Amino acid sequence: MKTKSTFKTYFMLTLCIAMMAVGIYFFKFTNNFTFGGVTGLAVLIAKTGFISAGDFTFAANILLLLIGFLFLGKGFGFKTAYCSILLSVMLSALERICPLSAPLTNEPLMELIFAIALPAFASAFIFNVGASSGGTDIIAMILSKYSSVNIGKALLLSDISITVASFFVFGIETGLYSALGLTIRSVMVDSFIESLNLSKYFNIVCNYPDPICAFINHTLHKSATICKAKGAFSGQDKYIIFTAMTRYQAIKLRNFIKEKEPEAFILISNTSEIIGKGFHSI
Repeated sequence: MKTKSTFKTYFMLTLCIAMMAVGIYFFKFTNNFTFGGVTGLAVLIAKTGFISAGDFTFAANILLLLIGFLFLGKGFGFKTAYCSILLSVMLSALERICPLSAPLTNEPLMELIFAIALPAFASAFIFNVGASSGGTDIIAMILSKYSSVNIGKALLLSDISITVASFFVFGIETGLYSALGLTIRSVMVDSFIESLNLSKYFNIVCNYPDPICAFINHTLHKSATICKAKGAFSGQDKYIIFTAMTRYQAIKLRNFIKEKEPEAFILISNTSEIIGKGFHSI
């Protein structure tokens, strides 16, 4: 069972890295958008003609991986190493299999959207399984372990520096697009992560909790907590059921309650932060 779960995780990581590589190579590199760590720096370095963006990304990520293993040892995630190497290989392979010298379209804004959205969605899933695509994230891990430096501000400052440089290297228009990409990227990653983790939290006020709890336990394979309560207006004894589940399971539970106990009072909230058995560990 564990082997099957591991295979599924790495299969999904591979798909996400492929999506990220497509977004970076076809939409970011060709338009000289410089937001985003190592790949943003690669765009600037490639302008010198000394090395291509894909090959620089490959060399930089391998170097950072070696530094990561040196300073972090066993604390360095194997999944992060896998994602970093795979992304580097894919970008270098795309440069050789499908060389591009110009953007795919004459619509830089549309290409900016793809350059942000594809890597952002991929990053959200990768972060969600406790990994990253490497690059400057490895530097963040090292700084976090050996210093009290504010990692978020340090990485943001480096991204801003690379983006500002694009104004001088590629002109105002490309620089503005890069600045816009930098602004939107982090917000989009956070939004995708919240969407992936989104669950439904139920407060169910009812008269007969047993059928509802049985459905939650045996059909949805979730747990619940029951508390005795009293209606403030009616004075009648009531029960409150607390439970949390996925959006798909929430639809089933809502329909079941509507059919079995239509008088029940249900409060349903969205949440992306649930820590405990069946959800996320601390």
